[in-house]
Amino acid sequence: MSKFTEFLDKKVSGPMARLAEQRHLLAIRDGVISALPFIIVGSFFLIIAFPPLPESWAITQWATEHAGEILIPYRMTMFIMSLYIAFGIGYNLAQSYKVDPLSGAQIAVASLLLTITPTALDELGFVLPMQYLGGNGLFVTIIVSIISVEIFRVCKQRNITIKLPEQVPASVGRSFEALIPVTIVILLMTLITVVLGISLHEIVQELVAPLVKAGDSLLGVLIPVFLITFFWSFGIHGVSIVGTVARPLWEVYFANNGEAAAASEALPHIAPEPLYQWFIWIGGSGATLGLVIVMLLFAKADYLKKVGRVSLAPSIFNINEPVIFGVPIVLNPLLIIPFVITPLITATISYMATSVGLVSATFIKPPWTLPAPIGAYLATGGDWRAIILVLINITISALIYLPFFKIYDKKMLAMEEGEDTAKAS
Repeated sequence: MSKFTEFLDKKVSGPMARLAEQRHLLAIRDGVISALPFIIVGSFFLIIAFPPLPESWAITQWATEHAGEILIPYRMTMFIMSLYIAFGIGYNLAQSYKVDPLSGAQIAVASLLLTITPTALDELGFVLPMQYLGGNGLFVTIIVSIISVEIFRVCKQRNITIKLPEQVPASVGRSFEALIPVTIVILLMTLITVVLGISLHEIVQELVAPLVKAGDSLLGVLIPVFLITFFWSFGIHGVSIVGTVARPLWEVYFANNGEAAAASEALPHIAPEPLYQWFIWIGGSGATLGLVIVMLLFAKADYLKKVGRVSLAPSIFNINEPVIFGVPIVLNPLLIIPFVITPLITATISYMATSVGLVSATFIKPPWTLPAPIGAYLATGGDWRAIILVLINITISALIYLPFFKIYDKKMLAMEEGEDTAKAS
């Protein structure tokens, strides 16, 4: 086992951990995370506009009549998430290069806006279509934000900037330092979008269409689930590694589902990130709430009883580091097996239940620390069947963990009894 662990650490987990620390991937991850408050708050206005209540109720009728006004906060937040994400990516990437992060953020936003051609309307003048400011524009957002900050960095490092005397206020000096990079970015994006008439969004959508389709399949769900638990088994934060790569896809699915819900259309995607959060990672990565329940009900070893009691409250709110490192699951060949298998099974059940319409797809993003039944109910727009599915998955996870835990508990109990005997003698 030690040789196998050493091989995985050197050949697999080590390189993947370094990949997760790559500055551009970190900027993408942190940029997306920085937009989460707007996405979460904006998505809840979808519930207000389409309340999960009978149509005959007065509040439902009122919401239907005023849906357009209710959805305005949604359209100014989640519906244009790419705008916020561009700012976040630009800021974090510029900060990693130790150049002015605010200038980097503004350049990224400008480059994104210049990928969209304004439309002339007689009664309104020029308007900016919002079609590519949501999830549909996320891939272009990532690309142009990174390119823009790289141009800014090169100009700064090679002194292709305008420098003012030291007596000038720092904020004014930074603005003039960004003048030449901003000029280059604006001219470049204008050349592409206006002069050449190239739609980066249409090109990128065609290129990533197979990837988007594959990620929304059952296999596309099972692969990240396996990788996340695999890395966690060796003490490496699996979500940080896999999520950094997969989250842009998940956000596209989530945004598309939100837009479909706002238009009262069928939700196109099964696998936005809330599917993982509320139906697969119940209690945290590895669906460990089932293991905690098993510990509370069946543990005979004093140590595991204590770990179960301590871990219950955090697990209810999807925090499972006390379980992963306390039981432990990390580098525990016996418990790694159900830790990996359990979410693969619950993921398959959840995917199939959603695909055949037994449970609604997710299009709301509640705070991740909510208990799973509540989070699942809200994430599906108030589908009570989501609560049933969560309870089924918790039961399944407990049943899978049970036989492995009993073997481990027996070993721990024997160790404790051996220690007690040694102390007595």
